[in-house]
Amino acid sequence: MVTTAGSAQTSGTILHLRRQGFRVVATDIDPAAPGLYLADRGYLVPSGNNDAYLPQIRRICQDEGAIAIVPLVDEELVPVAELAFDDIAVLLPRPDFVTTCLDKYVLMRRLAAAGIGVPATRLASEWDGALEPPLVVKPRAGRGSRGVTVCASRDELLGLLADGPYAPNDLIVQERIGGPEYTVSVVVWRDGEVQAVVSKEVILKRGVTKYAVTRRNERVAAVCRAVQHELRADGPFNVQLALDGDGEPRIFEINPRFSSTAPLTIASGVDEVTGLLRQATFGGPRLADDWEEGLVMVRRWSDEFLQEAEFTGHGISPAATDAVAAPAPQIAQVAR
Repeated sequence: MVTTAGSAQTSGTILHLRRQGFRVVATDIDPAAPGLYLADRGYLVPSGNNDAYLPQIRRICQDEGAIAIVPLVDEELVPVAELAFDDIAVLLPRPDFVTTCLDKYVLMRRLAAAGIGVPATRLASEWDGALEPPLVVKPRAGRGSRGVTVCASRDELLGLLADGPYAPNDLIVQERIGGPEYTVSVVVWRDGEVQAVVSKEVILKRGVTKYAVTRRNERVAAVCRAVQHELRADGPFNVQLALDGDGEPRIFEINPRFSSTAPLTIASGVDEVTGLLRQATFGGPRLADDWEEGLVMVRRWSDEFLQEAEFTGHGISPAATDAVAAPAPQIAQVAR
């Protein structure tokens, strides 16, 4: 099972896994999510923060005989971890690492305590003016750059804190690191040994990374390995960092899952998704840290064509309509 069929990387991940010989079931809250129509079967499900989400995912896994799940959105990561007790391989880091990363303030404190470079960070409720603008203000919990603002002045920051939609304890204020930004795939599984570190310099980012190029940087690789050593993810994770004026990496976020740039990691020579899936389910071989530098990802639209009957009925289960958003019953009704 691959979740979040509408996200940037999911369609490519589904098609890649099918080419590798896997039968793939996809899920999403939106019947228009393109990955639903590229999988062997698609299901509408509630959002990951809905109490009905886990029971429904569990039921689909049982009905479809799923042996593994690849969750790709933050809201689903904590509940999906429970499926490990059903003997389903969950391709995530260990639960304590996941929960640490999902709270950006807690993560920054953990990394700093371990001697790993991070931007100076405060809760908005603790900001006393000591950090000089420009400053990055963002929710403690969030994804895809949602709610992230760069404040160029003290007055702009004070106005945001006074009039913004978040409570001060739910926001962090962070030093802005102005050097090149990297997004890094760290490939590791339950034995704790880092199999590969694929670093990609971000060329263009709009919510998710649009353009990026694989770029070797030994300091970046060393810092990412230190995260695994100190925090023991023991599962795939994505490090987002920027280089400071001395060229030293400063981590500003960690996604405790495969990132939206996983397709670039795969194209460069490290098939982190298939490789870890085979290790988790069939005892497959370790991956090698051998990848092509200077490979550019250009993210674009791709058109797919199918018959109308397939669009309205392709695997969207009527049974999924008991806990989905308003549009879903209409689609499922047409599917009948």
